[in-house]
Amino acid sequence: MMREGKEDIYEDVGYMKYTEKNADTYDKYRELGGIINRADYEDALHKEMAASKESGEFVIEAGAIARHAGIELENEKGTVDPRAKLFAVLRSYQKPGGNNHHGQMGDQHLFAEALRMLGDSDALEKLIKAYPNMDFN
Repeated sequence: MMREGKEDIYEDVGYMKYTEKNADTYDKYRELGGIINRADYEDALHKEMAASKESGEFVIEAGAIARHAGIELENEKGTVDPRAKLFAVLRSYQKPGGNNHHGQMGDQHLFAEALRMLGDSDALEKLIKAYPNMDFN
């Protein structure tokens, strides 16, 4: 199962090329129910691409959420799945002024946002089904 847009995100080396070439990916993200504004969306994707594999406890938490939902993360030797890295970026995201920008959102909701941002509607559907008592809209 290939996430739509995965190749597009990593195809171009430069961040500016990414944002120019894929301006409509934000619209697709919003269609999937995404709530993050365009500037934060683009910033988070940029940080995810630049993030090292050393994302620690947040990557572990993303793995636990994914396992519960039956989502297989693509962790290969020495790499971290982009969905887990993006979750870690969102979880640790600091708004100017030092406040945790997404602090009011739970981990499952942030993982859902990461899936939406990467266009992984299949995994998003699994996540929503795995947590039937949560509202992901």
